[in-house]
Amino acid sequence: MSNACDLLSDLLLPEDMAMPHGPSTSRDFASSDRCLVSLPKADLHLHLEGAMRPGTLAELASTYTKPMPQVDSYRSFDEFQHCYRAVVKLIRTRGGIRRLVREVVEDAAASGVVWIEPHFNPTTYAPALGSAEDVLDLVLDAGTAAGRTLGVGFGLILSASRNRDPRDATALAGLAADYAGRGVVAFGLTGDEAATPPEAFSEAFVIARDAGLIIAPHAGELMGGPSIRSTLDALSPDRIAHGVRAAEHPALMEHLANEHITLDVCLTSNRILGVVKHIEEHPLLHLLENGVPCSLGSDDPLLLKTSMLTEYQIARNQLSMTDGQLAAIASTSIQSSGAPAELIAHTLIGIADWMKQVFPDPAEGHPTVPARRRTAYC
Repeated sequence: MSNACDLLSDLLLPEDMAMPHGPSTSRDFASSDRCLVSLPKADLHLHLEGAMRPGTLAELASTYTKPMPQVDSYRSFDEFQHCYRAVVKLIRTRGGIRRLVREVVEDAAASGVVWIEPHFNPTTYAPALGSAEDVLDLVLDAGTAAGRTLGVGFGLILSASRNRDPRDATALAGLAADYAGRGVVAFGLTGDEAATPPEAFSEAFVIARDAGLIIAPHAGELMGGPSIRSTLDALSPDRIAHGVRAAEHPALMEHLANEHITLDVCLTSNRILGVVKHIEEHPLLHLLENGVPCSLGSDDPLLLKTSMLTEYQIARNQLSMTDGQLAAIASTSIQSSGAPAELIAHTLIGIADWMKQVFPDPAEGHPTVPARRRTAYC
Protein backbone atom coordinates (compact mmCIF):
# COMPACT_ATOMS: atom_id res chain seq x y z
CA MET A 1 0.00 0.00 0.00
CA SER A 2 2.91 2.34 0.66
CA ASN A 3 3.75 2.55 -3.05
CA ALA A 4 0.20 3.63 -3.84
CA CYS A 5 0.31 6.22 -1.06
CA ASP A 6 3.63 7.54 -2.33
CA LEU A 7 2.24 7.82 -5.85
CA LEU A 8 -0.74 9.80 -4.63
CA SER A 9 1.34 12.07 -2.41
CA ASP A 10 3.53 12.91 -5.41
CA LEU A 11 0.45 14.31 -7.11
CA LEU A 12 -1.12 16.09 -4.13
CA LEU A 13 0.45 19.05 -2.40
CA PRO A 14 -0.06 19.61 1.34
CA GLU A 15 -2.05 22.69 0.42
CA ASP A 16 -4.66 20.49 -1.25
CA MET A 17 -6.00 19.71 2.21
CA ALA A 18 -5.56 23.20 3.61
CA MET A 19 -6.23 25.96 1.09
CA PRO A 20 -9.86 27.01 0.67
CA HIS A 21 -9.35 27.67 -3.02
CA GLY A 22 -6.77 25.00 -3.66
CA PRO A 23 -3.12 25.04 -4.59
CA SER A 24 -1.57 27.25 -7.20
CA THR A 25 -0.05 24.53 -9.34
CA SER A 26 -0.20 23.45 -12.94
CA ARG A 27 -1.15 19.97 -11.76
CA ASP A 28 -4.56 21.17 -10.60
CA PHE A 29 -6.65 21.94 -13.64
CA ALA A 30 -10.01 23.65 -14.09
CA SER A 31 -12.40 22.25 -11.50
CA SER A 32 -14.81 20.95 -14.13
CA ASP A 33 -12.22 19.03 -16.14
CA ARG A 34 -12.19 15.74 -14.29
CA CYS A 35 -15.32 13.60 -14.13
CA LEU A 36 -16.32 13.02 -10.51
CA VAL A 37 -17.89 9.66 -11.30
CA SER A 38 -14.46 8.35 -12.29
CA LEU A 39 -12.90 9.45 -8.98
CA PRO A 40 -12.72 6.26 -6.86
CA LYS A 41 -14.19 6.91 -3.44
CA ALA A 42 -15.65 5.24 -0.34
CA ASP A 43 -18.95 6.06 1.35
CA LEU A 44 -18.41 5.59 5.08
CA HIS A 45 -21.53 7.41 6.27
CA LEU A 46 -24.59 5.74 4.83
CA HIS A 47 -27.66 4.28 6.55
CA LEU A 48 -28.92 1.23 4.72
CA GLU A 49 -32.68 1.83 4.94
CA GLY A 50 -32.16 5.55 4.38
CA ALA A 51 -30.66 4.73 1.00
CA MET A 52 -33.80 3.08 -0.36
CA ARG A 53 -34.81 4.26 -3.83
CA PRO A 54 -37.89 6.53 -3.99
CA GLY A 55 -39.51 4.17 -6.49
CA THR A 56 -38.99 1.22 -4.18
CA LEU A 57 -40.48 3.18 -1.29
CA ALA A 58 -43.58 4.01 -3.34
CA GLU A 59 -43.94 0.39 -4.45
CA LEU A 60 -43.68 -0.97 -0.91
CA ALA A 61 -46.13 1.59 0.45
CA SER A 62 -48.61 0.59 -2.26
CA THR A 63 -48.06 -3.14 -1.66
CA TYR A 64 -48.82 -2.84 2.04
CA THR A 65 -51.47 -0.12 1.58
CA LYS A 66 -49.60 2.19 3.91
CA PRO A 67 -49.39 5.97 3.60
CA MET A 68 -46.35 7.05 1.65
CA PRO A 69 -43.80 8.46 4.14
CA GLN A 70 -43.22 12.13 3.39
CA VAL A 71 -39.55 12.60 2.56
CA ASP A 72 -39.65 16.26 1.60
CA SER A 73 -38.81 18.40 4.61
CA TYR A 74 -38.37 18.01 8.35
CA ARG A 75 -39.26 20.49 11.05
CA SER A 76 -37.12 18.70 13.62
CA PHE A 77 -34.70 15.83 14.06
CA ASP A 78 -37.50 13.89 15.76
CA GLU A 79 -39.62 14.26 12.63
CA PHE A 80 -36.70 13.06 10.52
CA GLN A 81 -36.28 9.99 12.73
CA HIS A 82 -40.02 9.31 12.59
CA CYS A 83 -39.84 9.30 8.80
CA TYR A 84 -36.86 6.94 8.88
CA ARG A 85 -38.76 4.52 11.11
CA ALA A 86 -41.71 4.65 8.71
CA VAL A 87 -39.39 3.55 5.90
CA VAL A 88 -38.01 0.70 8.02
CA LYS A 89 -41.53 -0.60 8.73
CA LEU A 90 -42.09 -1.14 5.00
CA ILE A 91 -39.30 -3.73 4.81
CA ARG A 92 -41.19 -6.90 5.71
CA THR A 93 -39.64 -9.74 3.74
CA ARG A 94 -36.24 -11.26 3.14
CA GLY A 95 -36.70 -10.50 -0.53
CA GLY A 96 -37.30 -6.87 0.36
CA ILE A 97 -34.00 -6.74 2.20
CA ARG A 98 -32.15 -8.37 -0.69
CA ARG A 99 -33.64 -5.84 -3.08
CA LEU A 100 -32.75 -2.93 -0.82
CA VAL A 101 -29.13 -4.03 -0.52
CA ARG A 102 -28.77 -4.70 -4.24
CA GLU A 103 -30.15 -1.30 -5.18
CA VAL A 104 -27.98 0.49 -2.63
CA VAL A 105 -24.89 -1.13 -4.14
CA GLU A 106 -26.06 -0.29 -7.67
CA ASP A 107 -26.57 3.36 -6.74
CA ALA A 108 -23.17 3.51 -5.08
CA ALA A 109 -21.53 2.17 -8.23
CA ALA A 110 -23.30 4.84 -10.29
CA SER A 111 -21.57 7.50 -8.15
CA GLY A 112 -18.12 5.98 -8.62
CA VAL A 113 -18.04 4.45 -5.14
CA VAL A 114 -15.73 1.44 -4.78
CA TRP A 115 -16.41 0.65 -1.10
CA ILE A 116 -19.44 1.23 1.13
CA GLU A 117 -19.98 0.76 4.85
CA PRO A 118 -23.70 1.08 5.58
CA HIS A 119 -24.88 1.51 9.17
CA PHE A 120 -27.30 -1.31 9.99
CA ASN A 121 -28.90 -3.06 12.96
CA PRO A 122 -30.12 -6.60 12.18
CA THR A 123 -32.07 -6.86 15.44
CA THR A 124 -34.60 -4.46 13.90
CA TYR A 125 -35.89 -7.34 11.76
CA ALA A 126 -35.60 -10.17 14.29
CA PRO A 127 -37.44 -12.37 14.95
CA ALA A 128 -39.90 -11.51 12.16
CA LEU A 129 -37.38 -12.39 9.42
CA GLY A 130 -35.32 -14.87 11.42
CA SER A 131 -32.66 -14.44 14.05
CA ALA A 132 -30.35 -11.43 14.07
CA GLU A 133 -27.66 -13.75 12.68
CA ASP A 134 -30.00 -14.84 9.87
CA VAL A 135 -30.73 -11.23 8.93
CA LEU A 136 -27.06 -10.28 9.11
CA ASP A 137 -26.07 -13.20 6.89
CA LEU A 138 -28.76 -12.18 4.42
CA VAL A 139 -27.50 -8.59 4.16
CA LEU A 140 -23.84 -9.59 3.92
CA ASP A 141 -24.54 -12.21 1.25
CA ALA A 142 -26.65 -9.77 -0.79
CA GLY A 143 -24.09 -6.98 -0.48
CA THR A 144 -21.16 -9.19 -1.37
CA ALA A 145 -22.96 -10.68 -4.39
CA ALA A 146 -24.04 -7.30 -5.76
CA GLY A 147 -20.64 -5.80 -5.06
CA ARG A 148 -18.84 -8.59 -6.85
CA THR A 149 -20.89 -7.92 -9.97
CA LEU A 150 -20.54 -4.13 -9.84
CA GLY A 151 -17.03 -3.71 -8.46
CA VAL A 152 -18.11 -2.27 -5.11
CA GLY A 153 -16.68 -3.60 -1.86
CA PHE A 154 -19.22 -4.07 0.93
CA GLY A 155 -18.68 -3.99 4.70
CA LEU A 156 -21.19 -3.30 7.46
CA ILE A 157 -21.18 -1.00 10.46
CA LEU A 158 -23.41 -2.55 13.10
CA SER A 159 -24.88 0.45 14.88
CA ALA A 160 -26.54 0.58 18.26
CA SER A 161 -29.15 3.23 19.01
CA ARG A 162 -28.97 5.87 21.71
CA ASN A 163 -32.75 5.57 21.91
CA ARG A 164 -32.59 1.97 23.16
CA ASP A 165 -31.33 0.32 26.32
CA PRO A 166 -27.50 0.28 26.46
CA ARG A 167 -27.72 -3.44 27.22
CA ASP A 168 -29.04 -3.89 23.67
CA ALA A 169 -25.87 -2.19 22.44
CA THR A 170 -23.71 -4.59 24.44
CA ALA A 171 -25.50 -7.58 22.91
CA LEU A 172 -25.15 -6.08 19.43
CA ALA A 173 -21.44 -5.51 20.00
CA GLY A 174 -21.09 -9.19 20.82
CA LEU A 175 -22.75 -10.05 17.51
CA ALA A 176 -20.51 -7.58 15.68
CA ALA A 177 -17.45 -9.15 17.30
CA ASP A 178 -18.57 -12.60 16.13
CA TYR A 179 -18.70 -11.28 12.56
CA ALA A 180 -15.40 -9.39 12.64
CA GLY A 181 -13.46 -10.57 9.60
CA ARG A 182 -16.68 -11.93 8.09
CA GLY A 183 -18.17 -8.74 6.67
CA VAL A 184 -18.71 -6.55 9.72
CA VAL A 185 -15.93 -3.96 9.79
CA ALA A 186 -17.08 -1.35 12.33
CA PHE A 187 -19.34 -0.61 15.28
CA GLY A 188 -21.36 2.60 15.52
CA LEU A 189 -23.88 4.54 17.57
CA THR A 190 -26.82 6.42 16.06
CA GLY A 191 -29.88 8.34 17.22
CA ASP A 192 -30.49 11.50 19.19
CA GLU A 193 -27.28 12.67 20.85
CA ALA A 194 -29.34 14.05 23.74
CA ALA A 195 -31.08 10.73 24.45
CA THR A 196 -28.34 8.88 26.35
CA PRO A 197 -24.75 9.93 27.08
CA PRO A 198 -22.01 7.92 25.36
CA GLU A 199 -20.64 6.72 28.69
CA ALA A 200 -23.62 4.36 28.95
CA PHE A 201 -22.36 2.50 25.87
CA SER A 202 -18.71 2.17 26.84
CA GLU A 203 -18.95 -1.57 27.57
CA ALA A 204 -20.29 -2.24 24.07
CA PHE A 205 -17.49 -0.30 22.45
CA VAL A 206 -14.81 -2.08 24.48
CA ILE A 207 -16.15 -5.38 23.10
CA ALA A 208 -16.10 -4.02 19.56
CA ARG A 209 -12.61 -2.55 19.84
CA ASP A 210 -11.22 -5.75 21.37
CA ALA A 211 -12.56 -7.58 18.30
CA GLY A 212 -10.55 -5.29 16.02
CA LEU A 213 -13.54 -3.36 14.70
CA ILE A 214 -13.38 0.29 13.66
CA ILE A 215 -15.15 2.50 16.19
CA ALA A 216 -17.43 4.94 14.35
CA PRO A 217 -20.15 6.57 16.50
CA HIS A 218 -22.25 9.59 15.59
CA ALA A 219 -21.50 12.79 17.51
CA GLY A 220 -21.17 16.53 17.02
CA GLU A 221 -24.13 16.93 14.68
CA LEU A 222 -26.98 18.72 16.43
CA MET A 223 -25.04 18.97 19.69
CA GLY A 224 -21.75 20.81 19.98
CA GLY A 225 -18.28 20.33 21.35
CA PRO A 226 -19.24 18.68 24.67
CA SER A 227 -20.93 15.85 22.75
CA ILE A 228 -17.75 15.24 20.77
CA ARG A 229 -15.51 15.47 23.82
CA SER A 230 -17.59 12.99 25.82
CA THR A 231 -17.65 10.62 22.84
CA LEU A 232 -13.87 10.84 22.52
CA ASP A 233 -13.38 10.18 26.22
CA ALA A 234 -15.93 7.38 26.57
CA LEU A 235 -15.69 5.52 23.26
CA SER A 236 -12.20 6.24 21.81
CA PRO A 237 -13.45 6.48 18.21
CA ASP A 238 -11.39 5.92 15.08
CA ARG A 239 -13.94 7.89 13.08
CA ILE A 240 -16.87 10.11 13.99
CA ALA A 241 -20.01 10.28 11.88
CA HIS A 242 -20.62 14.03 11.41
CA GLY A 243 -18.47 15.65 14.11
CA VAL A 244 -18.54 18.97 12.27
CA ARG A 245 -19.32 20.97 15.40
CA ALA A 246 -15.68 20.41 16.32
CA ALA A 247 -14.99 23.36 14.02
CA GLU A 248 -16.23 25.61 16.84
CA HIS A 249 -13.46 24.42 19.17
CA PRO A 250 -9.77 24.77 18.20
CA ALA A 251 -8.66 22.32 20.90
CA LEU A 252 -11.00 19.65 19.56
CA MET A 253 -9.77 20.15 16.01
CA GLU A 254 -6.19 19.86 17.21
CA HIS A 255 -7.01 16.61 19.00
CA LEU A 256 -8.79 15.13 15.97
CA ALA A 257 -5.88 16.12 13.72
CA ASN A 258 -3.19 14.79 16.05
CA GLU A 259 -5.00 11.49 16.64
CA HIS A 260 -5.96 11.10 12.95
CA ILE A 261 -9.64 10.69 13.78
CA THR A 262 -11.66 10.99 10.57
CA LEU A 263 -14.94 12.88 10.40
CA ASP A 264 -17.44 11.32 7.99
CA VAL A 265 -19.11 14.53 6.82
CA CYS A 266 -22.49 14.81 5.08
CA LEU A 267 -23.03 18.23 3.49
CA THR A 268 -26.66 17.93 2.38
CA SER A 269 -27.70 16.32 5.65
CA ASN A 270 -26.14 19.14 7.65
CA ARG A 271 -28.07 21.72 5.65
CA ILE A 272 -31.45 20.00 5.70
CA LEU A 273 -31.29 19.13 9.40
CA GLY A 274 -30.20 22.61 10.38
CA VAL A 275 -26.56 22.15 11.35
CA VAL A 276 -25.84 24.95 8.86
CA LYS A 277 -28.33 27.29 7.19
CA HIS A 278 -26.49 27.38 3.89
CA ILE A 279 -23.98 25.00 2.33
CA GLU A 280 -21.59 27.90 1.80
CA GLU A 281 -21.39 28.24 5.61
CA HIS A 282 -20.37 24.61 6.10
CA PRO A 283 -17.20 24.19 8.20
CA LEU A 284 -15.67 21.42 6.05
CA LEU A 285 -12.95 23.68 4.67
CA HIS A 286 -12.20 25.07 8.11
CA LEU A 287 -11.78 21.54 9.45
CA LEU A 288 -9.46 20.63 6.58
CA GLU A 289 -7.43 23.80 7.07
CA ASN A 290 -6.84 22.68 10.65
CA GLY A 291 -5.64 19.25 9.61
CA VAL A 292 -8.75 17.27 10.52
CA PRO A 293 -9.12 14.26 8.19
CA CYS A 294 -12.56 14.20 6.56
CA SER A 295 -14.47 11.94 4.22
CA LEU A 296 -17.72 12.73 2.43
CA GLY A 297 -20.80 10.57 2.92
CA SER A 298 -24.36 10.51 1.63
CA ASP A 299 -26.04 9.71 5.00
CA ASP A 300 -29.68 9.04 3.97
CA PRO A 301 -30.02 9.58 0.20
CA LEU A 302 -33.76 8.81 0.20
CA LEU A 303 -34.66 11.26 2.94
CA LEU A 304 -32.20 13.93 1.83
CA LYS A 305 -32.51 13.59 -1.96
CA THR A 306 -28.80 13.23 -2.49
CA SER A 307 -26.12 10.76 -3.58
CA MET A 308 -22.38 10.40 -3.19
CA LEU A 309 -21.90 12.03 -6.58
CA THR A 310 -24.10 14.94 -5.49
CA GLU A 311 -22.06 15.42 -2.30
CA TYR A 312 -18.83 15.70 -4.30
CA GLN A 313 -20.51 18.04 -6.79
CA ILE A 314 -21.63 20.27 -3.91
CA ALA A 315 -18.11 20.33 -2.50
CA ARG A 316 -16.76 21.32 -5.91
CA ASN A 317 -19.43 23.79 -7.01
CA GLN A 318 -20.62 25.38 -3.76
CA LEU A 319 -17.55 25.12 -1.55
CA SER A 320 -15.15 25.79 -4.46
CA MET A 321 -13.01 22.80 -3.62
CA THR A 322 -10.33 21.91 -6.14
CA ASP A 323 -9.84 18.53 -7.72
CA GLY A 324 -6.75 18.12 -5.55
CA GLN A 325 -8.81 18.63 -2.41
CA LEU A 326 -11.51 16.26 -3.62
CA ALA A 327 -8.89 13.63 -4.42
CA ALA A 328 -7.46 14.05 -0.92
CA ILE A 329 -10.91 13.53 0.61
CA ALA A 330 -11.43 10.42 -1.52
CA SER A 331 -8.03 9.17 -0.37
CA THR A 332 -8.98 9.76 3.27
CA SER A 333 -12.25 7.91 2.75
CA ILE A 334 -10.65 4.70 1.54
CA GLN A 335 -7.70 4.81 3.95
CA SER A 336 -10.05 5.31 6.92
CA SER A 337 -12.28 2.42 5.85
CA GLY A 338 -12.39 -1.24 6.74
CA ALA A 339 -11.71 -2.24 3.14
CA PRO A 340 -9.16 -4.98 2.40
CA ALA A 341 -5.59 -3.74 1.95
CA GLU A 342 -5.56 -4.76 -1.71
CA LEU A 343 -8.65 -2.67 -2.47
CA ILE A 344 -7.23 0.31 -0.58
CA ALA A 345 -4.01 0.15 -2.58
CA HIS A 346 -5.88 -0.26 -5.87
CA THR A 347 -8.15 2.68 -5.04
CA LEU A 348 -5.23 4.96 -4.17
CA ILE A 349 -3.66 4.15 -7.53
CA GLY A 350 -6.99 4.97 -9.19
CA ILE A 351 -7.15 8.32 -7.39
CA ALA A 352 -3.59 9.09 -8.47
CA ASP A 353 -4.48 8.20 -12.07
CA TRP A 354 -7.49 10.53 -11.83
CA MET A 355 -5.22 13.36 -10.73
CA LYS A 356 -2.71 12.63 -13.51
CA GLN A 357 -5.24 13.45 -16.22
CA VAL A 358 -3.88 16.32 -18.32
CA PHE A 359 -6.06 18.59 -20.39
CA PRO A 360 -4.82 20.93 -23.14
CA ASP A 361 -4.68 24.64 -22.51
CA PRO A 362 -7.77 26.35 -24.01
CA ALA A 363 -5.55 29.34 -24.83
CA GLU A 364 -3.84 27.16 -27.42
CA GLY A 365 -7.10 26.60 -29.22
CA HIS A 366 -7.75 23.11 -27.94
CA PRO A 367 -10.79 21.92 -25.98
CA THR A 368 -10.31 21.91 -22.22
CA VAL A 369 -11.74 18.44 -21.85
CA PRO A 370 -12.61 15.68 -24.32
CA ALA A 371 -16.22 15.75 -25.45
CA ARG A 372 -16.90 12.34 -23.93
CA ARG A 373 -16.27 13.85 -20.49
CA ARG A 374 -18.79 16.62 -20.99
CA THR A 375 -21.61 14.73 -19.34
CA ALA A 376 -24.26 16.14 -17.05
CA TYR A 377 -23.40 13.74 -14.24
CA CYS A 378 -19.76 14.78 -14.00
